[in-house]
Amino acid sequence: MLKFRKFLKTTMIGGVTVVLPVVLTVFFLRWIFNFTIGLIRPITETVFKGIGWQQYLAHLIVITIIVVIFFIVGLAVKTRFGRFFYCQVEKKILNVAPGYSLFRETVRQFLGQSKRPFSRVALVQLYESSTLATAFVTDEHPDGRFTVFVPSGLNPTSGQIFHLEKQFVHLVDVPVDDTMRSIISCGAGSRMLFDELHKNGTLPPELDSRYNKKSSCNES
Repeated sequence: MLKFRKFLKTTMIGGVTVVLPVVLTVFFLRWIFNFTIGLIRPITETVFKGIGWQQYLAHLIVITIIVVIFFIVGLAVKTRFGRFFYCQVEKKILNVAPGYSLFRETVRQFLGQSKRPFSRVALVQLYESSTLATAFVTDEHPDGRFTVFVPSGLNPTSGQIFHLEKQFVHLVDVPVDDTMRSIISCGAGSRMLFDELHKNGTLPPELDSRYNKKSSCNES
């Protein structure tokens, strides 16, 4: 019974995470569209009064206006003054508005302007020891430190967060999906992480010598 309840809960949450962002996006775009139509409706009704295709032309004008506005705003924030003005407004007004930060990050993620979580794989030395753990880089800091998420075996959605110095984080060029499969399989297939790290020559000296020793023994 407990497993069934857990199954219902995780399935429901999974459905919400898929459907809710889509609904919010459609609602937001529809609100922008209707808001712009409301603004120019007096003009379109006056200019195109009596024309049968007035509504379609009005919609075309609305879409054009929205695109032009996005372009003008994007062009403005590229200038030094525009960027400064936007940062001040965001800092003092927008960040205070409930939900703004969430929508901002969501839009940036959607447009690919923000680094996705779990976009980089790393082997990390925990507690400054020779013990390596499979991790995903979730943030980088100005002082060179990394914030990483070390997932649990079988269930990669749970784990621990560590803030490590750069020398203890060894990035590997391995697909996230392959790493996820390795974690779900309790580490099976994780040799690809070490192979990639050894190939790049970024394995710490004390660990590199151990790896070479074990590899030569296995090959013989």
